[in-house]
Amino acid sequence: MKNIDEFFSYLRSLNVRVWVKGENLCYRAPEGVLTKPLLAQLKTHKQEIVAFISKASQASCTVVNTIGPISRLAEPGEGKEFPLSFAQERLWFLNQLEPENPFYNIYLVLSLCGILHIEALQKSINEVVRRHEVLRTNFIAQDGKPVQVICQQLNIPLSVIDLRNLSKIEQSAKIRHLAEEEATKPFDLNKDILFRAKLLQLEGSLTAAEHGEYVLLLTMHHIISDGWSLGIIFNELAALYEAYVQGLPSPLPELSIQYADFALWQRQWFQGKPLEEQLSYWKKQLTGIRPVIELPTDRPRPPVQSYRGGSERFEIDSDLCISLRILSHQSGATLFMMLLSAFALLLSRYSDQEDIAIGSPIANRNRKEIEPLIGFFVNTIVLRIDLSGDPTFQQLLERVRQTALEAYAHQDLPFEKLVNELQPARDLSRNPLFQVMFALHNAPKNTLKLPDLHVSIPDFERTSSLFDVVVDMWELEDKFTGVLEYNKDLFEQSTIKRMISHFKNVLEAISMHPDRPLSALTFLTSAEMYQIMHKGKGERIEYPIDKCIHQLFEEQVNTGPDRIAAVFAGQHITYGALNARANQIAHF
Repeated sequence: MKNIDEFFSYLRSLNVRVWVKGENLCYRAPEGVLTKPLLAQLKTHKQEIVAFISKASQASCTVVNTIGPISRLAEPGEGKEFPLSFAQERLWFLNQLEPENPFYNIYLVLSLCGILHIEALQKSINEVVRRHEVLRTNFIAQDGKPVQVICQQLNIPLSVIDLRNLSKIEQSAKIRHLAEEEATKPFDLNKDILFRAKLLQLEGSLTAAEHGEYVLLLTMHHIISDGWSLGIIFNELAALYEAYVQGLPSPLPELSIQYADFALWQRQWFQGKPLEEQLSYWKKQLTGIRPVIELPTDRPRPPVQSYRGGSERFEIDSDLCISLRILSHQSGATLFMMLLSAFALLLSRYSDQEDIAIGSPIANRNRKEIEPLIGFFVNTIVLRIDLSGDPTFQQLLERVRQTALEAYAHQDLPFEKLVNELQPARDLSRNPLFQVMFALHNAPKNTLKLPDLHVSIPDFERTSSLFDVVVDMWELEDKFTGVLEYNKDLFEQSTIKRMISHFKNVLEAISMHPDRPLSALTFLTSAEMYQIMHKGKGERIEYPIDKCIHQLFEEQVNTGPDRIAAVFAGQHITYGALNARANQIAHF
């Protein structure tokens, strides 16, 4: 811990709440976040932390003391309408542009094996829907602006599809087909129920509670949910199902507020000085940013993004994980900062750029009142990484550490407000401000635990991607696992596999030589190094002999018009600009 302010910024980034009760230091955190080293730091620096919180409380300088609690503001009723949160509003506008777009669907495929009480499961699902108004909300336009309309009562049917007469091979194919169908079926935000549940019966009885096999498909629109919400859904389903199987009432306490209350509070609070302070930081931080990372793609970028995606899974072995944990601890940085720095280095090598913008999701659950709510709270921060001057990896890590801590301290500004204020050039082929996302999750993926049932999540390839590249990683006890999601319009699967291999090589290099300059760290495999150092010498490089050099140049322009073609005396020109100038001279 370098200082108490940075330590609190770090805790906030992990959604760890710390407060003082009497002489005791209390804390609350998502499952799996409070690791042994972090708990040790809390205990070691208890006196400093208690003094800091007490001083902040006396000065009334903390956010919670300044803005007050969120209270029940949006009492639903017939004909009542409420504003959307900033995040919801942006998704609503995107949906207006492409009403049939299914790429903001959140979908889950859960394999259930054991004794399943179908009625208890359906009752549990509908009790979750009753508890959380956002799950029975629609979004309609009033005078051109969207509003929330909450349905007072809603019963979600649990459709049961009998697949018991199919062979195992046929069942597997049918499951994939139905899962993909559910995932790609769009929601009408105006009138559809935005939460769907479907149960596939593979073995067992449809009426009696006996051993069987099932697949549960859950689908919802992102406008009413996020990653944290999935954990809430699973926890509530587990508690309710266990109670209902035993004939007991719901054990869950009623919620004190709902998502619509948060949306109202956000719009009331996020104006004036709080908004100005946050905007001032981000405008300064992102001034002159180059949002485009010109990665070498396999195909030209289409004029309009299609969101067609694929994914590749990977693992980082235990020995390398141990080395990276030791290095991050010695550097006073988090594993997220370490892995992000390594990934930024790889992107810099791929693109030949030293100013890299990477998006990262943040749970945005930094208030006690909203922790138990289902809804779209997750925010996105833009991390601008400076790799100029050929620093050592340790120096790069320190830059990333400082950038991340400052971003965490200003994480409350909704990404949607930032985009509206900065007004980046509109480009239907790209997302604004960044095209690459990176996230490290401190716990395994959310899992559902039901009595007398083994629940697992089958591996299905992701079929959509909102960005060029998205890296999700999970920190387990003995290894890291990850998924690299990619835009299929741009990349071949083989290219993505090679990117994963290069990322692993970067991690190996920094674990062994963190004090070397970035230019001295290689990401190439031994086979690639051999090809460059030996096989390439003196050999002829083939190129199409049926084309002239200007035709080959124009192909390069179509592939990467924004890539740098030439540099001289501190000035540079892109392939697209050079082609335009050449055409002007030719026409003249």
